[in-house]
Amino acid sequence: MEDAPLRQKAAEVLMRLRAYYGEPARKARRDPLSELILTILSQNTNDDNSAKAFEALQARFPTWQAVMEAPLSAVAEAIRVGGLANIKAPRIQHILRQIQAERGALNLDFLARMPVPQAREYLLGLPGVGPKTAACVLLFSLGKPALPVDTHVHRVAGRLGLFKARTDAAKAHEALEALVPPEEYYPFHLLMIQHGRTLCAARKPRCADCPLQDLCDYTKSAV
Repeated sequence: MEDAPLRQKAAEVLMRLRAYYGEPARKARRDPLSELILTILSQNTNDDNSAKAFEALQARFPTWQAVMEAPLSAVAEAIRVGGLANIKAPRIQHILRQIQAERGALNLDFLARMPVPQAREYLLGLPGVGPKTAACVLLFSLGKPALPVDTHVHRVAGRLGLFKARTDAAKAHEALEALVPPEEYYPFHLLMIQHGRTLCAARKPRCADCPLQDLCDYTKSAV
């Protein structure tokens, strides 16, 4: 099978990252709507700032209904610490209004009863929700087999040659989900992020310290 060598490579990558960083801790589950809002807040910022923005939003507004009905400026002010508040505030309100209009209630619990393709399709139909955000909700909240590909995962996997050069985010999700066993999506995602932050940085990656050096197309091309 054409993908067999890449599957073996992905398995070796995961084994080495586990040995290097240890088994990643499982995150506490949130309900799917809360996970969606948190993931929206995490776009183009770090985890600390997105967590602060989420906490501030919940402290300011007691319910998602209150967030939906609040003045846009109040929502933006509440999440200012997370960055891009003037983009994320209207996005959050649009999402809440669309869910309310379509489902008659502000929750996404119904996604748990859907097969992954249908649940993913629903999430992708919400404003500002791309493949990574949808996959985060499916994996972290609902425990469904979806592999989020953020900038770190995309960069590291691309350097390793797990998909073709210039593969966009949507195709990268498809490619990696085909290579990694579904039961390993969770640790693979978190360990690839940790590796991207620790050694395989966008600028000046520490290739000499990397446990994946002999597997990496990027390193080989630089020699």
